[in-house]
Amino acid sequence: MSGGGQLGDRLVDLGFGAGWAVASRTPPPVTARVFQAIGGRLWASHGAGVRQLEANLERAVPGASAAELRGLSRAAMASYFRYWHEVFRLPSEPPQRIVSSVVTVNEAPLREAMAKHRGAVVALPHMANWDHAGAWASLTGMPVTAVAERLRPESLFDRFVDYREQLGIEVVGLPRGGASADGEPASVSGRSTVRALRDALKRGRLVCLVADRDLSRTGIQVTLLDEAARLPSGPAALARLAGAALFAVTLSYSGPSLRLSISDPVPPRPGAAGLAAMTQDIADHFSAGIQHAPVDWHMLQRVFVADLASGPAPRSAA
Repeated sequence: MSGGGQLGDRLVDLGFGAGWAVASRTPPPVTARVFQAIGGRLWASHGAGVRQLEANLERAVPGASAAELRGLSRAAMASYFRYWHEVFRLPSEPPQRIVSSVVTVNEAPLREAMAKHRGAVVALPHMANWDHAGAWASLTGMPVTAVAERLRPESLFDRFVDYREQLGIEVVGLPRGGASADGEPASVSGRSTVRALRDALKRGRLVCLVADRDLSRTGIQVTLLDEAARLPSGPAALARLAGAALFAVTLSYSGPSLRLSISDPVPPRPGAAGLAAMTQDIADHFSAGIQHAPVDWHMLQRVFVADLASGPAPRSAA
């Protein structure tokens, strides 16, 4: 790695460290204004990430005019930077506030599955604040294990692991390289990740996997928002392998609260066709949730097959 690259990584790491330190000591209205100003500036610059966000929102809100898409993307960036503001503040929030600010739809089937002490797998999209949802679950008797993609520098990854552990979330590091089409990670270290997640399920934990973008580019093609997209097969494959219940959950902001919409259990089906059908069930729940709250879908990357064919994905605005 070049000296410039090392310096840039170090600055990123220090920036995140400073963010957690300052946000916990600064009145929320002040830090909220700072984050909204950053989000507004990035939206106004109309860079590649924001343009891709608008392309994704166009699928969620078909028929929207160019002006309407700009308005939607502005609201989506405000939602996205609300998430980042909350990331820096969550460790200092009282547990009772974390719990009381969550409202749920169809929570009972998930509770029933967890009561069987066999764990459950939850597939989530990049919507609203999934860290808040994980903290809520852990605080209300459903201990969470999550997978995190390894970040550069390693010290930044360690910061995020520490942050999530403060929220009660157990973190399993995901090796670079992604997963194969059958849901098994391609590398030996990836297989150890699957073993770690199976062990978490055996311990009766809730394994949460963000699953609306295929990092490996070998995922299963599904219909998302009435268009072909590729989603990872990992949640369905893991649930089927471990004999655990599988759910899809979408998230949205409702005023000061976080709203979780939980699917019914996704029925297991055998074979490759069954894995595809299970992943399509997840995509269907995602589609409904995104259409309900499109501005809370923080997707600044390419998801749809038509976009993936056109070249490298833009970098996230963050």
